[in-house]
Amino acid sequence: MPNYTLIYKFCQYMDFIFYFLVIVPSAIIHEYAHGWMADRLGDPTARLAGRLTINPIPHIDLWGTILMPITLSVLTGGKFLFAYAKPVPYNQYNLRNQKWGPAMVAVAGPIANLLLAIAFAIFVRVLPASNFASILSIIVYANVMLTIFNLVPIPPLDGSKILYALLPDSATGIRNFLDKYGFVVLLFFVFFLFELIAPLIDGLFKLLVG
Repeated sequence: MPNYTLIYKFCQYMDFIFYFLVIVPSAIIHEYAHGWMADRLGDPTARLAGRLTINPIPHIDLWGTILMPITLSVLTGGKFLFAYAKPVPYNQYNLRNQKWGPAMVAVAGPIANLLLAIAFAIFVRVLPASNFASILSIIVYANVMLTIFNLVPIPPLDGSKILYALLPDSATGIRNFLDKYGFVVLLFFVFFLFELIAPLIDGLFKLLVG
C-alpha cells in the first residue's frame, strides 16, 4: 500500500521547487527592468557594472534570492514565497528627471512582471486544459504576485519610490520614518497584513487567465 502522506509531502516539495524556479528568474527580470529604465533616463551605472543582462549569476543575492524565500515558505507553511534579486546599482542624481525619475525606475520592475504575466496568460487562454497550461498558470500567478507586492508603498519595495514622488515636499517626516523603519514595517505587513492584497492578486490572476 503506498504511503500517501509521503507522496503528498513529496508533491508539496516539488511544487515549492518549481515555484522557486519560476519566481527567481521573474525577480531577475524585474531587476533588469530597473537597470534598463535607469539607463534610458540618463544613468548608465547598471550598464557599466555589467548588470544589464538576464544572466542570473550577477543578479543572485544569497539572502534575497535563496535563503529568504525558503525561510518565508517554512515560516508561513508554504502560503507565501517571495524572492528578490540583487538590486541593480543606479545613481538617481544622474536621472534627467529628479522628481519622477526614481519612481519611473521603480515602476519598471512591476511592469516587467505584469508583462510577463500577460504574455503567459495569453498561452493559458489559448491552450486546452492540461498540465502544461497549469504550469503556465503558476508562472502567471508568480508574476502577478511580484507585481502587486512590489507596489506596496513600504521600503525597500518599489511602491515606496512611487509614494515618495507623490508626497509633498513637506512630508519629510513620513519619508524619514519609512526609511528608518521600513523593513520592520514590511515584515509586519508580510506576516499580519498580507491578506489585504491577496484579493488583488487573486483578482488580477483570474482576470488574466479567465
